[in-house]
Amino acid sequence: MDKLEIKKIILEMGSQARAAAHALTILSADKKNAILRAMATSLREQEVGILEANAKDIAAGEANDLTAAMLDRLRLDHDRIEAIATGIEEVAALADPVGEVLSDWVRPNDIHFEQVRVPIGVIGIIYESRPNVTSDAAVLCLKSGNATILRGGSEAIHSNKAIALALQSGGEKAGLPANAIQLIPFTDRESVSVMASMDQWLDVIIPRGGKGLIETVVSLARMPVIKHYDGICHTYIDKDADMEMAVAIADDAKTHKPGVCNALETLLVHRDIVADFLPKIADVYQSKGVEMRGDATVLELLGDRASAASDEDWDTEYLDLIIAIKVVDSMDEAVKHINTHSSRHSDCIVTSNQSCAQLFMTQVDSACVFHNVSTRFSDGGEFGFGAEIGISTDKLHARGPMALRELTSYQYRVRGDGQIRATHATT
Repeated sequence: MDKLEIKKIILEMGSQARAAAHALTILSADKKNAILRAMATSLREQEVGILEANAKDIAAGEANDLTAAMLDRLRLDHDRIEAIATGIEEVAALADPVGEVLSDWVRPNDIHFEQVRVPIGVIGIIYESRPNVTSDAAVLCLKSGNATILRGGSEAIHSNKAIALALQSGGEKAGLPANAIQLIPFTDRESVSVMASMDQWLDVIIPRGGKGLIETVVSLARMPVIKHYDGICHTYIDKDADMEMAVAIADDAKTHKPGVCNALETLLVHRDIVADFLPKIADVYQSKGVEMRGDATVLELLGDRASAASDEDWDTEYLDLIIAIKVVDSMDEAVKHINTHSSRHSDCIVTSNQSCAQLFMTQVDSACVFHNVSTRFSDGGEFGFGAEIGISTDKLHARGPMALRELTSYQYRVRGDGQIRATHATT
């Protein structure tokens, strides 16, 4: 299919999404929740077809030599489909943010002002690899009253199509407006360019994937972009850390699920406790196949169990069983390293010193900062938000886990009884 035909199809999808967004504004919270529950039912009913589609993606991924971590992100099974369906039901159970009055006041002239949450409108989401994002994005957009146009990566195209079809077909049985959830069937770069240019239809675009994808979207977009940059997450083990806790957190953050954005990538260790702590965590990492790359002190303590870290390692999101380890002389040095090399996603301090922890959390400029908690909890579900669109590393308009509230804007509603400014106008 040539570029002109692709552009025509995607622009038509934009027009249809705008019409769907208008239709969504009149749906009650109860109606949206019924639609969501119907989507979850449809997903379960179509499990066989979804797994067959996913098998095609897995086979293609293996043929293309995707890493084990990437294949794990791509893979679906009964339990993962059930988790997606359960996640939809959890979103249905959440409070609807649309219509919430954020503030209200009355002026001396008796005009009543309200600031009210409203849907953004039409949201474009571009993502890679993980087919569960198709569902997460669609249901969060629906609950918050937004139409959505999804463009997934080539690795998961069959899975994404099957999930999107299950969601739309199931939702329509319960009253979902036509074209409220649309998946672009193309995975070429031209579809990204078209989406980024159609500001007449898209109110915001959210790229979720590698740094190259995000930078491409930012360079092309004619509408606001909410960015989800790399997850270069740090854990700093302070000199006052509980040793057993420190080992458990550093282990969980790295090895629980290494191929995700909230996994630990750089471990910082205070020099005063490194001789005690490092061999303990190295034993755990070695038993789990983690490749360790460290500075001179790390190499001195671990010998051939670690290799030398390069300057590039401090700025790398591995998404794999690889970790960079650096020894620091103080918390201030740890903070300086994090603010220099972090992607401002999620960073942690392990310490029993409350004052030290407070300083760390105040000084580290990241969306999520943790004290004695694994960075793996940097997740909308773990925050109690239900599913999430992603972890925004922006500061405006959303920061951290993006869920329902972050998919709304606000509107001023002004009521009076005939007041005019004609005799008092100054502007």
